[in-house]
Amino acid sequence: MEPYRNTELTPKERAADLLPRMTLREKVGQINQRLYGFQCYRREGSEFELTEECCAEISRWSGLGVLYGLYRADPWSGRTEENGVPPELAPKLYNLVQRRVLENSRFSIPVLMSSECPHGHQTLGSYLLPVNLAAGACFNPGLLEEAFAVCGAQMKAQGVHLGLLSVLDVLRDPRWGRSEECYGEDPYLSRILAAAAVRGCTRAGVEAVAKHLCAQGETTGGINSSAARIGPRELREIHLPPVWAVLEEGAAGLMAAYNEIDGIPCHANRWLLRDFLRDEAGFKGFVMADGTALDRLDEITGDNTLSGALALKSGIDISLWDSAFSRLEEAVQSGAVQEERLDEAVFRVLECKFRLGLFEHPYMDEDSPVRLFSAEEYPQSLEMARQSIVLLQNKDTLLPLSREARTRIAVIGPNADNLYAQLGDYTPPVPAESGCTLLQGLTSEAGSGITLEYLPGCDLFTGTESQLEAARRLAENSDLVIVCLGGSSSRFGEVRFDNNGAAIPGSSVQMDCGEGVDRADLELPDCQLRLFETLVQTGKPIIAAVIAGRPYALPSVSGNAKALLYAFYPGPWGGKALAEIIFGSTQPSGRLPVSLPRSSAQLPCWYNGKYSQKIRSYCDTDSSPLFPFGAGTGYTSFEYRDVRAEKKERGIVLSCTISNTGTSPGYAVPMIFIRWQRGTITARRKELKQFAKLRLEPGQAQILSLEISSRDLERWDPDMVLRPGTGPVLIMLEDGANLHWSGEVLY
Repeated sequence: MEPYRNTELTPKERAADLLPRMTLREKVGQINQRLYGFQCYRREGSEFELTEECCAEISRWSGLGVLYGLYRADPWSGRTEENGVPPELAPKLYNLVQRRVLENSRFSIPVLMSSECPHGHQTLGSYLLPVNLAAGACFNPGLLEEAFAVCGAQMKAQGVHLGLLSVLDVLRDPRWGRSEECYGEDPYLSRILAAAAVRGCTRAGVEAVAKHLCAQGETTGGINSSAARIGPRELREIHLPPVWAVLEEGAAGLMAAYNEIDGIPCHANRWLLRDFLRDEAGFKGFVMADGTALDRLDEITGDNTLSGALALKSGIDISLWDSAFSRLEEAVQSGAVQEERLDEAVFRVLECKFRLGLFEHPYMDEDSPVRLFSAEEYPQSLEMARQSIVLLQNKDTLLPLSREARTRIAVIGPNADNLYAQLGDYTPPVPAESGCTLLQGLTSEAGSGITLEYLPGCDLFTGTESQLEAARRLAENSDLVIVCLGGSSSRFGEVRFDNNGAAIPGSSVQMDCGEGVDRADLELPDCQLRLFETLVQTGKPIIAAVIAGRPYALPSVSGNAKALLYAFYPGPWGGKALAEIIFGSTQPSGRLPVSLPRSSAQLPCWYNGKYSQKIRSYCDTDSSPLFPFGAGTGYTSFEYRDVRAEKKERGIVLSCTISNTGTSPGYAVPMIFIRWQRGTITARRKELKQFAKLRLEPGQAQILSLEISSRDLERWDPDMVLRPGTGPVLIMLEDGANLHWSGEVLY
């Protein structure tokens, strides 16, 4: 028996034995992921047939390394309930592909299946979560881990081996259309949540591929795939912490980002992919390219074969939809890249396949009962929605509304009854019964004495005078107005797509967020602002709910609404969660993971700028954000007492007693920030270093101890060496962006 077939050997030993047995072409085939998996089959009823392109690709490489998106369903893939892959048929299609691959491979090397899971598996019957910005607003890593364990279990049940998780991007410019894919503007929060998502996915048995490496959220002008014009300090302090976190959690792979850093594309950045990732961080897994990114290197090489060679030499191990890696035979033969580097990449793919046990168990059981993932059985998505919604203001304690009062409520706005506007980008088709809009939630929550009447008032981006007039009349004849404004990343409309699936903006596109949809202006669309102004003129009290994928500039809404709720795409059950909060059956507990600016003109607006920026001011506007990072309130009040911070051997420990001094249960979300008072580099104004979330009943008190680890008190010195921080450090204890205590510790 050949050693690579011996299950007593380690995956590394088996891969090392198999690799030299392979031809150059077979090796190149193992690191190619050229096919769009959703184009690899035809479905007739419950039967599948592989396409000619799929069969030719398998034949060409004597097998297949990795196949992307076999189960993907969305407008770009063109896969729907009628022609896509429902959960009950996934094993049949999986086995059809795997059988074809194994029959064409001399060594019976199985194929790896990769699939998108930014906030749920992008497939029919998907268990969807609120988007990452909403997860950031929860400030609850334990809940996120549980939610991603459900998503991982669903992928596992459909034969997915590699889940592509959007967990590495840190939001530094809210004009960027992919803002929703970030956990927020803070590196510590992003790091903690990225680790939680990877833990959840991997504990379900699916290998995590974390994306994107690196600094894609920095952008130039908020434009997707644009340059990150930063130096090594900003890269290390802001953008690399989530990368370290997922490596520590055992992510199997990382996906490179489209952007360039200081003039070097990430897919050709040898320092990033080899010097940092391999030598400094000790990463042993694989690096996957983003879609068609390797072919974009033609802009600097002028030759597609050289582009493939450059990417391979720089540290890319697996391609995605490009032609450059399919030319690696020629590149090796011409000397453009050494076969030893090709062997490194192939070894990582083979080791992964051995580690997953695919050589021994390549097929799925087609007779097993179909595992469905309902909201009733898995409440994590709804609970995330509940905990993610941020109550930003509540003048005259208008909220929660009483169910007993005889009230006539006007529900108005383009997002009040729009399920897809709650879901975010990378969303599959969702049946209407698999979610709840705000209107549906209010109808369910309202008491018998409450009358609800609904009008959209306008569309997302256009409106008519007759719509405005009808909304005005409805508001005037009501006691109270609930207006639901915001945007959408829904691709379900007249959307054109680039070859990597990004939306191409145009006048007919009903999106103002999502991949490829970047904005110069952070104001709400004009028609929505006109609608809101019309409602204000009626003099009726207004509760404003904003459903969005990015921070908006909302000075007019904030100034005129009695209550303001912000929901970063809260997922299929977001409308139910919003309604529960409005009527008080759920306590609001979200906190902003990103600052809301007053206008686009004041960007950047993140809270953790350098302390030297304290002198920054404008002559024509307030330089502070409209609502800062961490803002959010609830229906009760908390007292923080007996606070003290002490230096310990392992770091700094802050202890305090938190009491619920109000009449309602609620969530305290204490956050500890620091500011270095001395040093050889400029300090940031504030840096989040620890947080917690705890629910307290009225009158209940709890002693809390939070530790800032010595690791989180290290600083990159002028020579870019990470050393323990020294000197006085200011400790700040906040909740809801309100300072409860501050004190200096000599560290």
